[in-house]
Amino acid sequence: MPKVLASSLRKGNVVDIDGKLYVILTAQNIHPGKGTPVTQMDLRRIADGEKISERYRTTEQVERAFVEERQYTFLYEDGEGLHFMEPESYEQVTMPREVIGDGAVYLQEGMAVSLSLHEGVAIAAELPQRVTLEIVETEPTVKGQTASSSYKPAMLSNGVKTMVPPHISTGTRVVIMTEDGSYVERAKD
Repeated sequence: MPKVLASSLRKGNVVDIDGKLYVILTAQNIHPGKGTPVTQMDLRRIADGEKISERYRTTEQVERAFVEERQYTFLYEDGEGLHFMEPESYEQVTMPREVIGDGAVYLQEGMAVSLSLHEGVAIAAELPQRVTLEIVETEPTVKGQTASSSYKPAMLSNGVKTMVPPHISTGTRVVIMTEDGSYVERAKD
């Protein structure tokens, strides 16, 4: 397996630590005023889902596992997990909801998702950065309220709560960041 610098690792990469595969949940390079710069990573063991934290000097070498990344289309979710289909070969793969984690609520039927496969098993997924959802519940628009920095709570069509500007009303389609669930803009469709 190729060795790479710890500082070059990013979220979604797969590394081999002591013969076990881990997917990187977060990777942050920390440069203290004094001392050696380090890379702090939160990892999830692929075999059993156990989460760990590791810290490496940024110049240390880490074994990166060979992972094939391919585009898949999200089909549906059932008791077995999340089902995806490869659009050209129609090959289907299933992955547990825990692999995607909190981002699974943003999956929509027909959505293109980049899956990471290791020896034919889906081990990580990268969702599109933005999704369009409908506001199903929010407070009514208050006339004369400034839109500068006041946001109001809203419920999205997937059941997630977010904060939106005061001019957004129920039934409006909005663009949301999948990483943190934040409002981006009103949908243009």
